[in-house]
Amino acid sequence: MLAEYWPVLVFIAVAAGLGLVLLAIGLIVAPRRPGAEKQAPYECGFEAFEDARMKFDVRYYLIAILFVIFDLEIAFLFPWAVVFERIGLIALVEMALFLGLLVVGFAYIWKKGALEWE
Repeated sequence: MLAEYWPVLVFIAVAAGLGLVLLAIGLIVAPRRPGAEKQAPYECGFEAFEDARMKFDVRYYLIAILFVIFDLEIAFLFPWAVVFERIGLIALVEMALFLGLLVVGFAYIWKKGALEWE
């Protein structure tokens, strides 16, 4: 029974080895030019260490949330595409409605100016 897992073990070993080799090559070959700008902490579109009550732009978070929403919705297309030939015309109509709702949502956020960055 353990012989059946041999290909999986080989695959994991090759993947781990390749990952380690690529990391080692990056450490050896990559130029190291640290500076104050590169060493400074940065997160979420603004400086990390400022007043906790400062005003910040929520557009960064809005764009991130919209990206996640549309990215996850598009991920539903892959399983549908795999079984497309077996599910018939009803599923095609349902997917067209689903994509239509996505387009309506995208048009709404575009019209509201959520994708504008000044």
